[in-house]
Amino acid sequence: MISSHITGVSLALLASIFFGGADISGGLASRRITPFQTLAIASLSSVGMLLGFTLLWNESMPSSLSILWATLAGLCGALGLAALYKGLAAGKAVIVSPISGVVSAALPVIAAAFTQGMPNLYQTIGFAIALGGIWLVTQSPGAERMETREGIVLGLIAGCLFGLFFIFVARIEPGAVFFPLMFSKLTGFLIACIILARSRLPLPPFPKNPVAILSGLLDPLANAFYLLSTQHTRLDVAAVLSSLYPAVTVFLSLIFIKEHVTRAQWIGVGGCLAAIVLIIF
Repeated sequence: MISSHITGVSLALLASIFFGGADISGGLASRRITPFQTLAIASLSSVGMLLGFTLLWNESMPSSLSILWATLAGLCGALGLAALYKGLAAGKAVIVSPISGVVSAALPVIAAAFTQGMPNLYQTIGFAIALGGIWLVTQSPGAERMETREGIVLGLIAGCLFGLFFIFVARIEPGAVFFPLMFSKLTGFLIACIILARSRLPLPPFPKNPVAILSGLLDPLANAFYLLSTQHTRLDVAAVLSSLYPAVTVFLSLIFIKEHVTRAQWIGVGGCLAAIVLIIF
């Protein structure tokens, strides 16, 4: 019989795959429209799909507490993307992406240490290797190194907000999955609309942006797998394994975009794979 821990690990790894697919899809879509237009289309697509799954599974209305946690998660996720996109737009990808990736994975580890106790030795080593792997994988090969104070601050803000997203989603009570996540994505859509309105940008037509829609269909599946993972294993295990999605993004970029992958990124991918083996124990 498969243990609950192994089930949680498997679900977290599935989440990382879908996060990676959503990430590369969102990146491709943002080449045609602005990142926040992509976020708006993706978020609304997510709401529609989650509503369909909610009706299909006949999920009941979650508790008000679960709705609160889901809404806070959606708010943090959307604001985290705003900080990340601002850093990328300013040409600080080399410092913003690694910092946000490592911090977002580290925060749930710290939270779990206080709420669930310390992980075992193998998992602790795996977490350390995973954080190093995420740092290397998210290094942009063609970007100019601009380690300015603004880049560091934006990376920390984005990482903290993404880390809170992982923590808040894990607080959703067992039972309903798609219903609370729908509130999370609806919050993200409203944030995106506010940003578009302040920037005086229109909501692009959906039929002309199928890749943005694809991103919106993959991301909620990743959220659902992560949420289910937290119900079978420790928060830190679920969050760190789900955060390995940059390694998936590297593979997809190599296959679909023919993007150059540096030696450091390949080392990071190897570190992520080694971390998985250690975290399983």
